[in-house]
Amino acid sequence: MTVEFWFLIGAALVFWMQAGFAMVETGFTRAKNAGNIIMKNLMDFCIGTVVFSILGYTLMMGEDTLFGLIGIPNLDMFTHFKEFIASPGDGSFTGASTFVFNLVFCATTATIVSGAMAGRTKFSSYCIYSAVISLFIYPIEAHWIWGGGWLSKLGFHDYAGSCAIHMVGGIAALIGASMLGERIGKYERDKDGKVVKVNAIPGHSITLGALGVFILWLGWYGFNGAAATSVSELSSIFVTTTIAPSVATVTTMIYTWVKNGKPDVSMCLNASLAGLVGVTAGTDAFDA
Repeated sequence: MTVEFWFLIGAALVFWMQAGFAMVETGFTRAKNAGNIIMKNLMDFCIGTVVFSILGYTLMMGEDTLFGLIGIPNLDMFTHFKEFIASPGDGSFTGASTFVFNLVFCATTATIVSGAMAGRTKFSSYCIYSAVISLFIYPIEAHWIWGGGWLSKLGFHDYAGSCAIHMVGGIAALIGASMLGERIGKYERDKDGKVVKVNAIPGHSITLGALGVFILWLGWYGFNGAAATSVSELSSIFVTTTIAPSVATVTTMIYTWVKNGKPDVSMCLNASLAGLVGVTAGTDAFDA
């Protein structure tokens, strides 16, 4: 009971990361985009919850089929709700706990993309994307790693999601940004189309962005540590989850200070997140 209680607290911390993403993305973009970004972050979770409940969860955690590529979908959550809630979801926790935890991870994967396409995506188009990644993309690739799929059978280790969540979200963001192209006003070109000047598009609130980073850092202790089954394992995970972003941030501060003559606040804040992302896959396995 105690382990499962912490598991659910960790899930709640991961949910709270939605607020962090919203603050980071809003703070680092122009003020006119604030409402659009907040709405996207809200609907990432709400749309994702609907489609993940209907089909996505069973594609991820259902009985393995097709050579470890996908789980067998079912409607047990709706047709046998009480049995589903009490069932052993992954051998350690109940079906309800496992569902909630994987749901908040799914929402995180979807949210990563919104920052890369902020200020240049129709809200209706983004809603469609959010549904697709939560219904198909995340459940299928997460099944490969955490649902008994082909990567897990090969011994692939991704403890908390550097690959399953951050890399997949990052790839989707890269594809989306490539399709949309550059932001209006970002580059100045000569008559031949050659870039002659790159214009910075500063965010409207460093304070808001910093608040988002601290919220995300707090949430990451649940993100990385929720699946820990002992106090010693959890303590070790907390240590690595603290050291990695700290080293990344100090390194970036020194680099920008030497390069530009003063530390770059936004780069340092992003470095903190990069350090957290980087340590996520092996956070349970690192030692001194």
